Amino acid sequence: MESTLQKAREYLDSRRGERVTLGELAGAVGASPFHLQRRFKRAFGVSPRDYQEARRLESVKSALKSGRRVADAVYDAGYGSVSRFYEQPQLGMSAREYRAGGKGQTIRYCSFASSLGTITIGATGRGLCALKIGPDRSGLERMLADEFAAADLVEAPLPELKAKVLAFIAGEASLARLPLDIRGTVFQRRVWRALRRIPRGTTRSYRQIAQAIGAPRAVRAVGSACGANPVALAVPCHRVVRTDGGLGGYAWGLSVKKLLLEAEKRRK
Repeated sequence: MESTLQKAREYLDSRRGERVTLGELAGAVGASPFHLQRRFKRAFGVSPRDYQEARRLESVKSALKSGRRVADAVYDAGYGSVSRFYEQPQLGMSAREYRAGGKGQTIRYCSFASSLGTITIGATGRGLCALKIGPDRSGLERMLADEFAAADLVEAPLPELKAKVLAFIAGEASLARLPLDIRGTVFQRRVWRALRRIPRGTTRSYRQIAQAIGAPRAVRAVGSACGANPVALAVPCHRVVRTDGGLGGYAWGLSVKKLLLEAEKRRK
């Protein structure tokens, strides 16, 4: 079956600009639609349809970065209309903003002290787009500037967001419903949604998250999605540990992860 799955993925890759039905894909690789759908999702973490959408989106992003016109990039990727493309939530900003590397996008940000160290947050009009933790304010703000190199970064107090983050660290609030404006692949977004459902004071293993999203073999990919999380705390990747109970990794340092988990268990 492994060779069949590889053939299926190669078939979809070779027809990135086309709409491939599950029946057509199954016929092309000699498998039943039901079993192909189930095994494909198990192996790659997404359904064949979601895989196609992710690849089409990648095609548009690549074309926009190279300076292609929005309409040309969208139609070449297989979208039937520009409006159909704008219905997709994965991009996180408009196609023209993305083509310009975020130029014209205004991101307000601020840095402040917490019991975890310095925290830098950034937000668009849609929601929180960045939350970084570290010992050095200037370093965190440089990271933010690199991430949104062509956006207009405006330092601002952001009192409501700051208060919610500090309340969360103090164990007095939840960030589970905080509006976010983040970009990711189909798989990453599925992982991040699963992480936001982990209750405070509890943990899940990378394997459990993989199983929860219907991709039990994608344990390493789950770890990668956790590492790519742009909004620490709001997407609580610190609540994901190894199967043996070890902390695993954490982008902002294992000492911070340990502090968060210990504090949450005390306040459970």
